[in-house]
Amino acid sequence: MVKVVICGAAGGIGQPLSLLLKQSEHISHLALFDVVNAPGVAADLSHINTRSTVTGHGKESMDEALQNAHTVVIPAGVPRKPGMTRDDLFKINAGIVRDLSEGIARNCPGAFVLVISNPVNSTVPIVCEVLKQHNVFDPRRVFGISTLDVVRSSRFVYELDNSIDPKSTRVTVIGGHSGVTIVPVLSHIPRQNFTKDQLDLLTHRIQYGGDEVVKAKDGAGSATLSMAYAGARFTSAILEATVAGRTGLIESTYINLHADAEGTAAFRAKTHLDYFAQDVEFGREGVSKILPLPELSAYEQTLLDAAVPELKINITKGTTFITEASKI
Repeated sequence: MVKVVICGAAGGIGQPLSLLLKQSEHISHLALFDVVNAPGVAADLSHINTRSTVTGHGKESMDEALQNAHTVVIPAGVPRKPGMTRDDLFKINAGIVRDLSEGIARNCPGAFVLVISNPVNSTVPIVCEVLKQHNVFDPRRVFGISTLDVVRSSRFVYELDNSIDPKSTRVTVIGGHSGVTIVPVLSHIPRQNFTKDQLDLLTHRIQYGGDEVVKAKDGAGSATLSMAYAGARFTSAILEATVAGRTGLIESTYINLHADAEGTAAFRAKTHLDYFAQDVEFGREGVSKILPLPELSAYEQTLLDAAVPELKINITKGTTFITEASKI
């Protein structure tokens, strides 16, 4: 029995994500939790002719929803609106993610936790710090879903060069999941020969693709459908590895580097970062191996150098939100 919980299932990302995951052969129970409308979304999805049972859980039923979960996906929180920074988002979403993490620690401490709620650079450290406080933290099981950066990279590269297949071309994206912390490693795309102007254009569009959608939706939300697609792709990869036992699955994801302490020791010593998005190979326990940093072009190294100090600020903001609160 594989129970997958979506926290924030009635929201703009949660609903299409739930629809996509209802189609998974690896899920036997899809539990939808949200403060409003979760039972209605569950009733609707429950009519789809796949094997998984769907249940809806409202505001007072978080513990019931999370009980014995195998995987918890968290798209909960408020979406970004025009003029809103990811910092503005933090003030609201940090508390939501903290409370859900407390629920995970109580009800499914061994679950794989997949974080979509922004700002991911800070919310993933929040999850980790809460789990540490409950002595149930396993760095191999907590992931920030930065897959949308990978999805956007593949698509935007294809728009510039139609000879590149957007479906099969997986671009490694390292760093973090916002603005300058997003570092797409475009130099490793086979047969690519982008000019400096094209690299500037591509990189900026990948880093700020979310702004493009926020502006186009004109106050009606942020990237929800593409994020749901990316979230379902990542969740499916985790289930393939942890449930079906498939090996060799690799995705870029934002993780605590102690998930592969030996493999990341030199990088951590050099950068003083405990969290970073990098290519990760999955296994039965989540992170099997964090792959070495790819060889970077001079252009990409400059991007990484700009990303590191920003990442440090984001990570500290997340960790101190929990550690400082516990001192009060």
